[in-house]
Amino acid sequence: MKKLLFLYLLLIGLFVAYVYNYQKEDSSTREWTENELKGSMDETYVMVTFQVGIDYWKRALKGFEDAAEAMNVSVEFRGAMQYDVNEEITALEQVIARKPAGIAVSTMDPEALTPVINKAVEAGIPVVMFDADAPKSKAYSFLGTDNYNAGVEAAHKMAELLNEEGKLGVITQPHQLNQQERTQGFQDTIYSDYPDMNVVSIKDGRGDQMLSKEAAQEMMKEYANLTGIFVTEAVGGVGVGKAVLANERQDTMKIISFDTDKGTLDMVKDGLISATLAQGTWEMGYWSLQFLFHLNHGLVEQVDEKAPLPRFVDTGVTIVTKENVDSFYPK
Repeated sequence: MKKLLFLYLLLIGLFVAYVYNYQKEDSSTREWTENELKGSMDETYVMVTFQVGIDYWKRALKGFEDAAEAMNVSVEFRGAMQYDVNEEITALEQVIARKPAGIAVSTMDPEALTPVINKAVEAGIPVVMFDADAPKSKAYSFLGTDNYNAGVEAAHKMAELLNEEGKLGVITQPHQLNQQERTQGFQDTIYSDYPDMNVVSIKDGRGDQMLSKEAAQEMMKEYANLTGIFVTEAVGGVGVGKAVLANERQDTMKIISFDTDKGTLDMVKDGLISATLAQGTWEMGYWSLQFLFHLNHGLVEQVDEKAPLPRFVDTGVTIVTKENVDSFYPK
């Protein structure tokens, strides 16, 4: 009986010791995890873009800042003031020299920026792309719109607006990959799905309101029977709207623009722009910072296609029209 009692006591003692050690280890693990998911304010992540003064970047930067606040780290916003690839290269070189914790880049020219992006990665600085990719670079991920599909969506909406017939133009930035993809998606869909519609002109608006206005005026002069214009970026839509207004074509011309700056939203509300495509820009910024933080802290490794960081994250688009435009103004 005494032996049995001793055995019971021994088993109870071992069980208590096991529970104590388990709880202690579990507590240590939780503490480690919490510490790993918080950085420090001297840990700086940088967002690098072009045309840094335009409204388009505000929501992406807000997402970047919101993620930084959640992770207890610092952020900066740098880039080219103008639509100038050399200026963006210089800005990125200056950021790399400061050795930040990570860099999120949107590139106006993927070929030109790729060597500099690779330089950052080779120096041990995590880099992710957002909004406009550089697919041949060593950047770990791209977070942004499926731009080809966005062009497809724009084509279907244009066909709906024009009862599936008419001649169309595109104002774009032909050297920028995301603009190329939007244009291609639009063209391919019009060609394959709408036999009574065709794209007759594509012009470079250079991401500038006045130059886009001039391009649209030239287009309307060259093609008097033009009935629709698709604008693939944030700034040019307002310029095209002004061109249509100046030529008194607002009753016969349908415009589909991109993004949700105030000027574009105002023209949608007034009916001058028929629709615009809203991108998930806050999501681009937020998840860019999250990806960079995880890479910097070694929480994930991008070693092959099975790695936990996806190469591409589609942040989606929403079609904005007069009916739902009010919900897209900043609150």
